[in-house]
Amino acid sequence: MSNVNHLQSFHNGTSFKAYDFFGCHRENNTKGFTFRVWAPHAKSVSVVGSFNGWSQNADKMFRLEDGQSFEAFVSNAQVGDQYKFCIETRDGKILYKADPFAFQSDLPLTTNSVICEEILSENYIRDNNFNSKPINIYEVNLLSWKRNKDGSYYSYKQLAEELVDYVKEMGYTHIEFMPITEYPFDGSWGYQVTGYFSVVSRLGTPQDFKNLVNAFHQNGIKVILDWVPAHFPKDEFGLYQFDGDKLYECPLWGRTEFEVWGTMKFDYGKKEVCSFLISSASYFLDKFAIDGIRVDAVASMLYLDYEKKAGEWIPNVFGDNRNLEAIYFLQNFNQIIKQNYIGAITIAEESTAFEGITRSVNKGGIGFDFKWNMGWMHDILHYCKLDPILRAQNHNKLNFSMTYAFSENFVLPLSHDEVVHLKGSIINKMHGNYKEKFAGERALLAFMYAHPGKKLNFMGYEVAQFDEWNYFKDIQFSLKEYEMHAKMSDFVKTLNHLYKNSPEIYEIDDSWDGFKWLVVDDAINNVVAFNRYSKDKSCLTVVINFSGIDLKDYRIGIDEGSYSLILNTDDIIFGGEGKKLRKTYNTENKSRGKEGSILVDIPKLTCLYLKKD
Repeated sequence: MSNVNHLQSFHNGTSFKAYDFFGCHRENNTKGFTFRVWAPHAKSVSVVGSFNGWSQNADKMFRLEDGQSFEAFVSNAQVGDQYKFCIETRDGKILYKADPFAFQSDLPLTTNSVICEEILSENYIRDNNFNSKPINIYEVNLLSWKRNKDGSYYSYKQLAEELVDYVKEMGYTHIEFMPITEYPFDGSWGYQVTGYFSVVSRLGTPQDFKNLVNAFHQNGIKVILDWVPAHFPKDEFGLYQFDGDKLYECPLWGRTEFEVWGTMKFDYGKKEVCSFLISSASYFLDKFAIDGIRVDAVASMLYLDYEKKAGEWIPNVFGDNRNLEAIYFLQNFNQIIKQNYIGAITIAEESTAFEGITRSVNKGGIGFDFKWNMGWMHDILHYCKLDPILRAQNHNKLNFSMTYAFSENFVLPLSHDEVVHLKGSIINKMHGNYKEKFAGERALLAFMYAHPGKKLNFMGYEVAQFDEWNYFKDIQFSLKEYEMHAKMSDFVKTLNHLYKNSPEIYEIDDSWDGFKWLVVDDAINNVVAFNRYSKDKSCLTVVINFSGIDLKDYRIGIDEGSYSLILNTDDIIFGGEGKKLRKTYNTENKSRGKEGSILVDIPKLTCLYLKKD
């Protein structure tokens, strides 16, 4: 493609591989590298680096045909050299900026970009039939899953040796990396990005990261990347006022900054910014063959009044609070991904009732494949914190999610956001004494896995870590030396594998064809029961006692037949009390409008799975 065509598609907002043109490239197998940058407000630009003694006069860049972009060829530039763009602003200031399209950076040692050999694109075939497949996601912060004894980070190479085997053994189907696009401050967890085309250099090279992704694929694990197109930080070397003026950030009053986060909002009305962002997502799908993109903070993009008071924002042309440019950007993003990376999934972290997040664009929706079900998450965690005596008055926290469960395609998340900032770890959110907390977590997880929707859990829950997650500490896997924590790990492993092998609880997540209430309104006893169905009509019955007392001979109306107990969260092998239960149940008298019924003993804080023979 010619320079003119590259520039035209970039300015039209139709480029999804702008990284093939902008940035630093070796072209036609020549020695040296070509540098290109978009800086329309700049008076002049030069590329400075270790190859020219950081001299701003050595390698001046010339304007390209569009009058907005600059190019220079540096014959003595080599792989491993560090560089920046030296930008002279219209008012005479000199800015040293990292390359927005850099494929590698030198963080945290410096803020320089690094010349590296380009990663080759992958001819990778993804599974396009993911809606009816099990999706059980292990969410990980790669900088703190495990640390070396001296506190240093595990490298991509070490993670390929340990994390891959762990995820496979535990039975997860997917892993989701919290953002690994380059960022300067560990405490931002990756959500304040300065390098949208480079992976975190603290853990290794881009090739090391690609090898990690390949290792997951070789073991049957799919990889999802957490991606941040909503905002960027004010670091002087980054995108902030890149060429001396607002370039990537929105210049409109009320749309420039997220005051609550101290970050800048992207300008989705600027087509070049849209090309830049969509190219970032495309880069990781194309070069690293990741399987999906989780888009962070979608609600903050959709609404003009997000985290704003009256008088702090201006309505759109229709007089309402929708950010029309952001909505179009997200629709375009999803369409481009669907058209060019068949089988790649997109997931929205979206916390409001905005309609059509997972509806296709041609039907007026935003076009995501899945949306995080934040309502279910908040309701169930609120319920589990309560003393069982108070749960009767909050029974709707258990059943309300089913009133909207099929309005979108959902992922049920127990994510990193829920185990920080004094919210308490998952085990610590559970009410009761030491053993009751473990029982509560087991019941919660079994309910979660049987509830319609795909699954996501953040690292640490599987060993029942009592401490909240700290980004500067690793997960306390040493807790597995203690019986209850080891048994929780075994329970999670068992539940994960059971989920993968039970089409009843994953094949039909998007309609009532896969779900039927058996007990929905027994608030006094804190009980719910329901059936889940596979496409071939096989049935799994789920019975949960969230109360603080054992229930004897509890009658459940159910379809006629014989049922076998296949999961009991009170089993002694999982750390439960091991109360003796029947292994098989044959229906007898009619009850609750069903042709048959069974009598079940349900220990307190226990979930049972019964498989119809």
